[in-house]
Amino acid sequence: MTTPFLHGKEGDIYESTSWPGLKLIQGERHLLLEAPSMMEGLSSAVFGGGMKPIRRMANIYVDRFYRCDDPERDISLLLQEWKYPQTETAGLLTAVQLRHAAVAEEYTDDFAVFCCATAGISNGARAGVKRTTFPASWTPGTINLMLVVDGKMTPAAMVNAIITATEAKAAALSDLGVLDAENGLTATGTTTDSVVLGVSQSAHWPLVHAYAGTATDIGGAVGRLVYAAVSESLRVVAEERR
Repeated sequence: MTTPFLHGKEGDIYESTSWPGLKLIQGERHLLLEAPSMMEGLSSAVFGGGMKPIRRMANIYVDRFYRCDDPERDISLLLQEWKYPQTETAGLLTAVQLRHAAVAEEYTDDFAVFCCATAGISNGARAGVKRTTFPASWTPGTINLMLVVDGKMTPAAMVNAIITATEAKAAALSDLGVLDAENGLTATGTTTDSVVLGVSQSAHWPLVHAYAGTATDIGGAVGRLVYAAVSESLRVVAEERR
């Protein structure tokens, strides 16, 4: 577990210890997670979301007064400015300071998992209860997860991994006592969370994972790493505010 950019500067690079060639780069008001090869992607990213091949993920900082009339266009313009291929990139926006990003990773004989989380809780919310909602609502992400797996997974297992990651995020918020500001109940997330999953599907790995729930080795790793990264990112935010 580490916060590689807490005292960093633009151009700093964190090189993964679990997936050789995977890099997390501190760019101009963004973090770029770039894989050494194309990945199958599944995400709720505002830019490049859905199920599609991706090579990189960009988590872009905007301040809390950002006008989000057309976030997809804004991300597109920034990717052009930074010369990142748009067809291979998933783009996220966050109002969380990028120096608070936390990284956790794990390597086994059957897969490697890497997670980077930027987390804030200013708009903590609980799913499953009546609260204020809107026909359509979008603001910069408060908890953004960039999750990559060097391994083989079926499409169903990828969906399963997103579920496990979400459960782990909710568990972290519960254990930290984060509340829904509107009703005082334990928060399960925030109103603006997003997650991007990329899987290498590399032929190097003999095992194809058909499941990624909490009873599986790969789901267990996903849950542990998401829990750890979200908890650590929130810890450094709280520490800085003291």
